[in-house]
Amino acid sequence: MRGSILTKREKEVFSLLIQNNSTAEIAKKLGISEKTVRNHISNTMQKLGVKGRAGAVVELLKLGEISI
Repeated sequence: MRGSILTKREKEVFSLLIQNNSTAEIAKKLGISEKTVRNHISNTMQKLGVKGRAGAVVELLKLGEISI
Protein backbone atom coordinates (compact mmCIF):
# COMPACT_ATOMS: atom_id res chain seq x y z
CA MET A 1 0.00 0.00 0.00
CA ARG A 2 1.26 3.45 -0.90
CA GLY A 3 2.15 5.71 1.99
CA SER A 4 1.17 9.32 2.32
CA ILE A 5 3.18 11.85 0.36
CA LEU A 6 2.65 14.36 3.17
CA THR A 7 4.12 14.46 6.62
CA LYS A 8 1.71 14.38 9.54
CA ARG A 9 2.31 18.10 10.12
CA GLU A 10 1.72 19.02 6.47
CA LYS A 11 -1.63 17.20 6.65
CA GLU A 12 -2.51 19.08 9.84
CA VAL A 13 -1.66 22.41 8.19
CA PHE A 14 -3.78 21.71 5.10
CA SER A 15 -6.66 20.33 7.16
CA LEU A 16 -6.76 23.63 9.04
CA LEU A 17 -6.24 25.61 5.83
CA ILE A 18 -9.33 24.13 4.17
CA GLN A 19 -11.32 25.09 7.28
CA ASN A 20 -10.61 28.71 6.32
CA ASN A 21 -7.95 29.33 8.96
CA SER A 22 -5.33 31.99 8.27
CA THR A 23 -1.61 31.29 8.44
CA ALA A 24 -1.53 33.04 11.82
CA GLU A 25 -4.45 30.99 13.15
CA ILE A 26 -2.87 27.73 11.97
CA ALA A 27 0.43 28.69 13.62
CA LYS A 28 -1.31 29.45 16.91
CA LYS A 29 -3.38 26.24 16.87
CA LEU A 30 -0.34 24.06 16.14
CA GLY A 31 2.07 25.96 18.38
CA ILE A 32 4.48 26.74 15.55
CA SER A 33 5.60 29.95 13.85
CA GLU A 34 3.86 31.46 10.83
CA LYS A 35 7.07 30.95 8.86
CA THR A 36 6.97 27.23 9.64
CA VAL A 37 3.34 27.08 8.46
CA ARG A 38 4.34 28.78 5.20
CA ASN A 39 7.27 26.36 4.84
CA HIS A 40 4.94 23.35 5.22
CA ILE A 41 2.59 24.80 2.59
CA SER A 42 5.48 25.58 0.25
CA ASN A 43 7.01 22.11 0.67
CA THR A 44 3.66 20.51 -0.08
CA MET A 45 3.16 22.60 -3.23
CA GLN A 46 6.65 21.62 -4.37
CA LYS A 47 5.97 17.91 -3.77
CA LEU A 48 2.77 18.15 -5.80
CA GLY A 49 4.25 20.31 -8.55
CA VAL A 50 1.53 22.94 -8.23
CA LYS A 51 1.51 26.69 -7.86
CA GLY A 52 -0.64 28.17 -5.13
CA ARG A 53 -2.51 26.90 -2.13
CA ALA A 54 -5.74 26.31 -4.04
CA GLY A 55 -3.95 24.07 -6.53
CA ALA A 56 -2.40 22.11 -3.69
CA VAL A 57 -5.79 21.65 -2.00
CA VAL A 58 -7.35 20.38 -5.25
CA GLU A 59 -4.52 17.87 -5.78
CA LEU A 60 -4.60 16.69 -2.17
CA LEU A 61 -8.35 16.12 -2.39
CA LYS A 62 -7.91 14.16 -5.65
CA LEU A 63 -5.20 12.03 -4.05
CA GLY A 64 -7.30 11.42 -0.95
CA GLU A 65 -4.63 12.98 1.27
CA ILE A 66 -7.16 15.34 2.86
CA SER A 67 -10.93 15.42 2.96
CA ILE A 68 -13.50 18.15 3.38
